[in-house]
Amino acid sequence: MDAADCASGWLLLLAQLPKSPSSARVALWRRLRAAGATTMINSAWVLPETPPHEELLGQLREGVVRQGGTAFVLHISASSVEADEAIMTGFRADRAREYDEFAERCSALLDEIGRETMARKYTFAEMEESEQDLEKLARWLAKIQERDFFPDERGQQAGDMLAQCRTAVDAFSQAVYAAEGVTGTNNRGGQQAPDGEDVG
Repeated sequence: MDAADCASGWLLLLAQLPKSPSSARVALWRRLRAAGATTMINSAWVLPETPPHEELLGQLREGVVRQGGTAFVLHISASSVEADEAIMTGFRADRAREYDEFAERCSALLDEIGRETMARKYTFAEMEESEQDLEKLARWLAKIQERDFFPDERGQQAGDMLAQCRTAVDAFSQAVYAAEGVTGTNNRGGQQAPDGEDVG
């Protein structure tokens, strides 16, 4: 999506909740962030105008009103190129922060695998932990990319880092199987230990 794709405009949620309980404001913030909304000023959230986004903001507006707050959903027609670019810059900055944190987590996983490899700590427990961390990273990246409305090279770089992690985890798993003397596969395609215990 780029400036040319913004012809339909934007959706703007203006919301104000009572000061207490604060949990209501936190819940609203989380829902909007999970959807990929960006904020230009306090309590003013923006999303590209799409039917799913319109439905979401409508639900959130109703929720705010039920909790004693005030909220409006406004349809903003595509304005000047400068305004559209300013809004898209906000979206990209939000995703950039997420991609930076994702890259840090990937580096941490690669470092951990490197340390375990140097220590030759080839155990099924370490292997399972690494595989779980990898799957968490994969799910996280999918969520980031789903709300990355204006993708740039950062998304590709994140995908490349995830691929590096997957390669490292696969190599570590093979080292664990070799160290534990695991050979052959069972009928489900998993690895099988010499005593027949399923480990995959």
